[in-house]
Amino acid sequence: MTGLFGGTFDPPHNGHVALAETALDHFDLERLLVLVVVDPGHRSVELDFEQRFDLARLAFSGLPRVEVVPEEHAYTLDAVRGGRFGDAIFLVGADEFATFLSWKDPNGVLENVRLGVATRPGHARESLEPVLAQLERPDHVEFFEIPAVPVSARDLRGRLARGEAIDGLVPEAVAREIEARDLYR
Repeated sequence: MTGLFGGTFDPPHNGHVALAETALDHFDLERLLVLVVVDPGHRSVELDFEQRFDLARLAFSGLPRVEVVPEEHAYTLDAVRGGRFGDAIFLVGADEFATFLSWKDPNGVLENVRLGVATRPGHARESLEPVLAQLERPDHVEFFEIPAVPVSARDLRGRLARGEAIDGLVPEAVAREIEARDLYR
């Protein structure tokens, strides 16, 4: 089975890596494709695609069976339509799943792939039940728990803009590259 983990990765952080690492084992993935969206249709990004792509490659370089690839489609539905990835599971965090009903045709997404939703300690799964209840294919959603990694890309961008340290929040290679290129300042 192929895992798909898409996003802007602006910047990639230890929470992203923990999700990917846990999913590789939990779903016994043959491979995990990290899909860096070239031009996101649903949110703005601070860095251009090439910078985000380089950071993502650094972030996930230590994981086996992981390939970081560009994703030209702005929306998940378009990326997974038509069985492009075969037997695949699209991975999201619980915070993203909480907004899943606002995605472009969420039921269409579930017609093409299963959804792996990463929960973490302290995030009540019960809060996600209303989303699950409104889906036509709730059987295509599987929850799995990841370690608690209290970090978000928004928080990281704020810290960097203020000149604060991000040690322990991103992989070391990512921190070095952000510093070397003076990104997010």
